[in-house]
Amino acid sequence: CAVKAAHVLSEIAKDEEMKKPCVEADLVLTLIPLLESTDQEMLLHAGRAIGRICYDNRDLQEELVKVGVIPSLVRILTDYAESEPLVHVALLALYNLADLDSAKEALSMTKVAEQLVKQLRRAQSHERLEIVFEVLQALAENDALKVQLVDAGVPEVLSEILLRLQGSSQAEDTCIVRAASDLIVSLLLGAELSHFLTRELKVAKNNTKSIVLVLARHENNQGKDSLNSEFASLVSIIVFLTSLTCLVPPLSSDGNCLRMVQLGVIHQLLDLLEKHVQSEDTSVQQAALSALQNLAIPVVSKVQLLEEGIAERIEALLRSESPPVQFKLLGTLRMLADGQADAAEILGHDPLLLNRLVQWCSGSDHSGICREANRLLASILHHNRSQEVVKAIQAAQGVKHLVSMTTSDHAAMQNEALNALAIASAIDLETLEEPFKESQLVQSLHKLLQDDNTSPEVKYNSMGLLCRLLNSGDLRQEIEEDKIKDTLERLCSHTNADVVKEAITTLQVLRGET
Repeated sequence: CAVKAAHVLSEIAKDEEMKKPCVEADLVLTLIPLLESTDQEMLLHAGRAIGRICYDNRDLQEELVKVGVIPSLVRILTDYAESEPLVHVALLALYNLADLDSAKEALSMTKVAEQLVKQLRRAQSHERLEIVFEVLQALAENDALKVQLVDAGVPEVLSEILLRLQGSSQAEDTCIVRAASDLIVSLLLGAELSHFLTRELKVAKNNTKSIVLVLARHENNQGKDSLNSEFASLVSIIVFLTSLTCLVPPLSSDGNCLRMVQLGVIHQLLDLLEKHVQSEDTSVQQAALSALQNLAIPVVSKVQLLEEGIAERIEALLRSESPPVQFKLLGTLRMLADGQADAAEILGHDPLLLNRLVQWCSGSDHSGICREANRLLASILHHNRSQEVVKAIQAAQGVKHLVSMTTSDHAAMQNEALNALAIASAIDLETLEEPFKESQLVQSLHKLLQDDNTSPEVKYNSMGLLCRLLNSGDLRQEIEEDKIKDTLERLCSHTNADVVKEAITTLQVLRGET
């Protein structure tokens, strides 16, 4: 009798005009306990009735979560994973509830991630895949659930789906590939990979081999100058794999990163960036830049990137007005310049890049972009060995921003600026003398040395820069007039041994004793 009643209610609830009477009669709260039944027919009709009555009614949906519907839905997925009708009802319910913060919190206390992985593997139809993707995309907005989804192996299953569908020209398959790629980006970009990658690295290795195989086939079948939508959709997987192969020692030691480079991944990513540079959807640009940034970590890859002409090829992205793309671009270039004099010189000779960096240093509304632009300028100066680059950065009005960077709230940025300016001063102090005076570098350094809150490393590097400045007659005069000698003498009794040693050395240079 109860089964029939639930069936009748599920049919009645199909009618929009009948939903309100059902709500007013509190039928939803009456139906909820039926979700604990072991009768599959009862579960099916009760689930359908609840879903239809509560559809597009946020208040009722919140009430459902409050009275504990989430554990019941996950139980149905767990206990009746082979029942297509029940799974469909449970997934639809989760789809309708997943946008609620209260639902996400309740789901984070369950093993829903494991059940969704099972359904991804079992899904045979495009419709089933799409609804699971929708649920996963909503859950990926919650940090706790994102961790659970990655730990449960969602990225691996998505990569299997992409590999299975690669090469298909059917519109439905293209939609699935795009959705799977977007989902992987949501799960992995910006994620704490170190948390996720302590588990089964063997799985990641297998995925690497699979993607390398796909790239090899693409290279053989399409040619180096050709790109198709299939490859564009796979870029998010490459982000995942480059993160694995370049950041995790057990993988990178196997040479996976080098194999990906040798198979033309860098070339393909640069082609991909050029193809999508005008696209309003910047997700592909962000993903490709993330992959290039990961690939730029090993020295061998930096060399390959330079040979591929990365600096020239990504120049078009400098015009991008998308803050996320700007941020990724700056991070990629800074990784490329790190420890590479050749890369620093190439970047330092690019007037378009330098002018854009200076613009971002002073005119960006986003503090992160301003910070990264300053750091890239500092990196170019630090790793460069050319007078021409020093002159170019000064001509672009970049030096004053690096002087300002020495007073940053972040000690790491202060040290980057101080070291860069010290190296640049050793290369061409004559060019820098006037901008140093205009930006009152000497006075800024004195304040850093006087401030008790300045870290020992910043004090140490400030004195290293002072030693360079003493080679200029005008700057030496400023140092003497500002009575920095008194401050240095006080630092000779500092608690940090390195600070004491550098203070003594700087005093000796100031007195002309060395």
